[in-house]
Parts: sequence; C-alpha cells; structure tokens
Amino acid sequence: MPLSIAKEFRDFINRGNVVDLAVGVVIGAAFGKIVASFVSDVLMPPIGLLLGGIDFSYIAVTLKSATGGDPKTAVVLKIGTFINVIIDFIIVAFAIFLVVKGFNRLRRKEAEKSAAPPAPSEEQKLLAEIRDILKAK
Repeated sequence: MPLSIAKEFRDFINRGNVVDLAVGVVIGAAFGKIVASFVSDVLMPPIGLLLGGIDFSYIAVTLKSATGGDPKTAVVLKIGTFINVIIDFIIVAFAIFLVVKGFNRLRRKEAEKSAAPPAPSEEQKLLAEIRDILKAK
C-alpha cells in the first residue's frame, strides 16, 4: 500500500503541469522582489519628490503610542507601505497582462498557421477536373 502511494505521488510530481507550476511560483516570487524594489527604490522617490518631498513609506497614523519604550506595543496604520504595495500590485498585474496578451497572440498565430486550408469551392473543383481532362488528352 505505501509503495502505491509513493508511485502515485511520483507520477503526480512528474507531470509537466506540476513542474511548470513550481517553476512559475519560484520565478513569480523573484519577480515580486524585483517589482517591490523597483517601486520602493526607483519609482516612489521621484513621485515623492514631485509631491513635495513626501516619502510614502513613512506615511503612517499612530493609533496608540508605544508604552514602556517597547516600539512593538505601538499601534500604527502604515498607509504609505500600503500605497507601495498597491503600486507593486498594479505593476505586477500589468506585467502579467502583457505576458498573457503576448502568449495569446502567439497561440492565435500558431492556430492560424496550423488551421487546414478551406475546402475548394465547387467552381475550383470543376476547374480542376477540366484541367485534369485537358492534361490527359
């Protein structure tokens, strides 16, 4: 019985879709880090400068101050961090949109290439028959 489960698990892992999904998750995680760095280190500083030197990552609302010198006891709404995350999401969603759009365009072109040519019309069939008769004479 355990050997059967191990075999089923091996077959499940060896399917192409599972491996493709795992690669996609790893690449997606790395891409997420790149986008997060792009937003926080490249995109947000000029936007903050245009808005009068605002650094979005520091925008916060303190609901309760820290007690006893322990900053972990403070209750803070980190609005600026939330803004950065929203911008991250928009960039990632747009990048995925572009990838899917390109992929669909490639699939459509491949489908057009592999599509069978249309069947000849009755007129074309008749002309082909006349051609064949003339060749036979």
